[in-house]
Amino acid sequence: MSDRNSEGKGNDMPREIDFSKGSRGLHHIPPGAKVFLPASIERSVWEYFAGRAEQKGVSLSDLLTDVLKRDIEINEALK
Repeated sequence: MSDRNSEGKGNDMPREIDFSKGSRGLHHIPPGAKVFLPASIERSVWEYFAGRAEQKGVSLSDLLTDVLKRDIEINEALK
């Protein structure tokens, strides 16, 4: 175990990896990538939008993304 960090904290990273300029918690998300985040919404809201998505023949995620983008545009215009 001579090549490993032996601080006794369960850290198995090799010493030669330099994280001194790293930022904890940051992750690279490529432009255009879909990011899936869990969200809790009321059942009646989910049912409404699930029905609308089915009527339009689109996914619930795509419909909610469009609705939220329009909401952002309206809020930005009202500033």
